[in-house]
Amino acid sequence: MTAFVPALFSGIAAALLARWLVPPRRTLASRLNQYSVVGRASLGKPVDAVEPAPGTVSGTTLQRLFGPPVAGIARRLSQVIDTGGEAELLLRLRQADLLQDLPERDRANEYRVRQLVAAAAGVGIGALTGLVVLSTVGAAVGLSFIGFVVGATRWRGRVDRAIEERAERARIELYTVNQLLAMRTRAGGGVVQAVQLVAERGQGVVAGDLRDVIRLHRGGLPLGAAFQRMADLTPEPYASRTYRLLGGAEERGTDLSRALLALSNDVREARRDTLRRQATKRRAAMLIPIIAIMAPVMLLFIVAPVTEIVFGLAG
Repeated sequence: MTAFVPALFSGIAAALLARWLVPPRRTLASRLNQYSVVGRASLGKPVDAVEPAPGTVSGTTLQRLFGPPVAGIARRLSQVIDTGGEAELLLRLRQADLLQDLPERDRANEYRVRQLVAAAAGVGIGALTGLVVLSTVGAAVGLSFIGFVVGATRWRGRVDRAIEERAERARIELYTVNQLLAMRTRAGGGVVQAVQLVAERGQGVVAGDLRDVIRLHRGGLPLGAAFQRMADLTPEPYASRTYRLLGGAEERGTDLSRALLALSNDVREARRDTLRRQATKRRAAMLIPIIAIMAPVMLLFIVAPVTEIVFGLAG
């Protein structure tokens, strides 16, 4: 450790000296930025908007110096923990409604960096616990490994739990939303008017998805394609069926109210079955402490007289 710290600072000093002697060249994007004003304006972007080219790192000197290696390590760790690619990771973050305040190009990197920070914190806590509390190197190594596994999988578990919670909330909301849409379409309104009414006045997961559909439709995407896109994004199967049904009704003009009411009944039956299974599991979980406490006492009451009878007969 005494030799590592001077070597680390020597490396940092050498890197800063090399940067000062040979500054990095300007990127091609920054050079051509002044010639692309018309193109950016035609795409609806501000004239002064300058997006970094792929592969470039912006920020302070420390961010430019340590950003690429940290991002590389975080990417390697994410490839081990998260088996899917970048598109699947962005889809899971969208389904979990996490990091949505960031631009789409930065969400995956932010998730990976946070995952790496959690893994490093787990290693540090495990090593500190092993060295200070247990005072053994073997315990420090073992606890560091456990802390690394727990920290590295923490964000993945958080995303999975968020997806399950949002899917459960969407399943609960679907019965009411489908009833409202069915009443609106039965009264003579179209699909767009019914969806817009629920999206503007409703709150929750399904209402948020419907607002996204309206926004995509206003942006130029056909309503059927917008519903199909939302059906592919949602983690709840019944919500996906509802969105495909709404998109198909807009394109083919089917009897939407009857289909929505039938789908509402399916959602209610599925919700009832889920509650029954959860109640059965909770009853079984309540029996575990009772059995754990009463089983030894019952064994004592059974074994004691049997032992007395056996030894008495033997005597």
